[in-house]
Amino acid sequence: MFLDGEYGVPPWGAYHQILETGSRSSVWSASNQLVGSPEPIEHIDLSDGRILSLARFGDPEGQPVLYFHGFPGSRLEAQFSDQAAGQAGVQIVAVDRPGFGRSTRKPGRRLLDWPDDVLELTKALGWDHFSIIGVSGGGPYAAACALSIPERLDRVVIVCGLGPLDAPGATDGMMRGNRILFWCGRYFPLLVWLMMARMASSLATDSEKAFEKSARELPEPDRAVFARHEVRKALVASVREAFHQGTRAAVDDALIYARPWGFKLEDVRAPVALLQGELDVNVPPSMGHYQATTIPDCRASFFPEDGHFSLSFDRFNEVIAAL
Repeated sequence: MFLDGEYGVPPWGAYHQILETGSRSSVWSASNQLVGSPEPIEHIDLSDGRILSLARFGDPEGQPVLYFHGFPGSRLEAQFSDQAAGQAGVQIVAVDRPGFGRSTRKPGRRLLDWPDDVLELTKALGWDHFSIIGVSGGGPYAAACALSIPERLDRVVIVCGLGPLDAPGATDGMMRGNRILFWCGRYFPLLVWLMMARMASSLATDSEKAFEKSARELPEPDRAVFARHEVRKALVASVREAFHQGTRAAVDDALIYARPWGFKLEDVRAPVALLQGELDVNVPPSMGHYQATTIPDCRASFFPEDGHFSLSFDRFNEVIAAL
């Protein structure tokens, strides 16, 4: 999700101060309140010295599922899944990608580096086989795992997942702010830093206004979701936590999305379920249709009356059913 609006880009020193001082304490309190877990935040240690932070939702003894958050986002995004997952007997572990939330950044990371982290994470969790839910910007990371570690996966569910931006007509129907972001990611990376700084600044200073402005370009079903206080509160907590360490991880993600992924969807071998809203302007239906016709073992469902957020928040029971 890209937050557009009237916010100017603050000077480098100003947004550095916002990110490194003022926002940290507020994010910490919001995180604990919304997730319901006291300090310390759960994490696992990786072999290269980094850590991955995570949060658990649903049935602690249930079917194991990893949740890959959107962009920019964090493990807190998955809190809305708790009730549906618990009722369905599903255990969800949501993990911060490198540099987001409390996970250690990995400079120069590539999309295909992620499956190695996932293998270490699931080994620490004691999972031999598991499923994955990748939402929005988490979709490419789910696809990378479907390519690289299919023998470990029961199913991969991609929910309004971003597709390859070099595919034909990839950005047809995409909102203007996202198109600009990804174009800059490919040709002018420095501008991505400025965009992420503006987003972080707007969330730190007036998150309600930022979300109101971003909702103006959304279809009616998504605006209705944004109008709910508990949804805005959860999204604000997740995105603020995404910027806990600054903007570098969000820039890393944007550049990864904008450039060639390093693999072809035709080579994916794990079974994939894809859910896509036909009214989505964040990740347009063109991306869903491309993935549905390109991934060999893909069961796709398109929802004509849903956008990006209405599908993610209001149809999570159907996401769980697709596992």
